[in-house]
Amino acid sequence: MKDLNEIQESMPWLLPLLFILVIWEMVWKAIAMWKSARNNELGWFLAILLVNSIGILPIVYIMLYKKDK
Repeated sequence: MKDLNEIQESMPWLLPLLFILVIWEMVWKAIAMWKSARNNELGWFLAILLVNSIGILPIVYIMLYKKDK
């Protein structure tokens, strides 16, 4: 089994990609959780909190429950 240094040397793009994905997920999750809490939707809040989907579930929630202007 390769150790972390060997993996990092062979794929230098992996760590920055993971960092970007974590930030991406946190931003979308925070926005969707805020909106679901404001709308008193406990089921959506818990689903968004527990499911890590690289931002897909929070984006779906935001698109489904956006207010018409």
